[in-house]
Amino acid sequence: MTDDTETPVPGARENLLSGPQPEPARAAGHPDAPPRMGFFTDTSVCIGCKACEVACKEWNAIPEDGLELTGMSYDNTQGLGADTWRHVAFIEQRKPLGGQEPGVGHESVDVFAAAGALGTSPSSPGPGSTAPAPGDQPGGKPDAPDDGAPPAAPAGEISPLAPEGRTELRWLMSSDVCKHCTHAACLDVCPTGSLFRTEFGTVVVQEDICNGCGYCVPACPYGVIDQRPDDGRVWKCTLCYDRLGVGMEPACAKACPTDSIQFGPLDELRERAANRVAQLHSAGVTDARLYGADPGDGVGGDGAFFLLLDEPEVYGLPPDPVVTTRDLPAMWRHAATAAVSLVALTAAAFARRPR
Repeated sequence: MTDDTETPVPGARENLLSGPQPEPARAAGHPDAPPRMGFFTDTSVCIGCKACEVACKEWNAIPEDGLELTGMSYDNTQGLGADTWRHVAFIEQRKPLGGQEPGVGHESVDVFAAAGALGTSPSSPGPGSTAPAPGDQPGGKPDAPDDGAPPAAPAGEISPLAPEGRTELRWLMSSDVCKHCTHAACLDVCPTGSLFRTEFGTVVVQEDICNGCGYCVPACPYGVIDQRPDDGRVWKCTLCYDRLGVGMEPACAKACPTDSIQFGPLDELRERAANRVAQLHSAGVTDARLYGADPGDGVGGDGAFFLLLDEPEVYGLPPDPVVTTRDLPAMWRHAATAAVSLVALTAAAFARRPR
């Protein structure tokens, strides 16, 4: 007789509701599922172009969402919602930028060295340049210096435009999306089966059978799922399930001009992301970290994870997300114990009643 018990894959953690589980797709009834697919968003190379937002809206026929500026940045979508499945955040900071080696972006361009050399040689004229301006004649009176221009750097010293120790405004740009959690609380609480796990390990909403109860909205630890006010049904990123089924990559990843949004098998993306973090650390960007890539976290790891350049809270992400249905088994056990105790006490009271 053969053993039909599913064997959990290496690295799989216990499902918080029903014990050991294999990969999400297999646990959802897809025994011959392909490798789990997902997103790796490298925010260090995001340029804030919002091409992903536009591509997502165009492919999925998502209505416009008001285009209301926050008043604090150039962000005109404000956050994820029923009508915004991809959201590019603009986080403005004042933070020391010195101490980072050049060439840490997507293209290894020595922009810091170029800025430091600006104005120090005839081949690189600029503010503070000691070289004659093109219009100056030998022996003639030099042009008046530009007001506010930094002085020329003495020989052997660092240009005043060099980045060492400087503090200035920087933008952290990040394209946020549904995380497609390994342990998805939205799936646990949906009473109609509108939310389901696909063979690719992603979580999708079937809007045609959503009854608008809204249980999944507070269940999501990331605040991703949202209801449309006209009929109350919920909407969110599907990771372009219709495109995956025919071998295409999601629209947002296809449109991203810098490869900030990378799509592929989740295990490969995690390995690629770890190498990218190591590269950034070696280049002096010590704040680089991964978010949502750990299968041992409170949601079992995300199907869409991120490389961040600061704390998660800076990007509006919870620092330690936990599946909100984590305590349901214990709650049901306590409720059952209370019910049994109540029945026993009632039976004892009737037994002791005088006849």
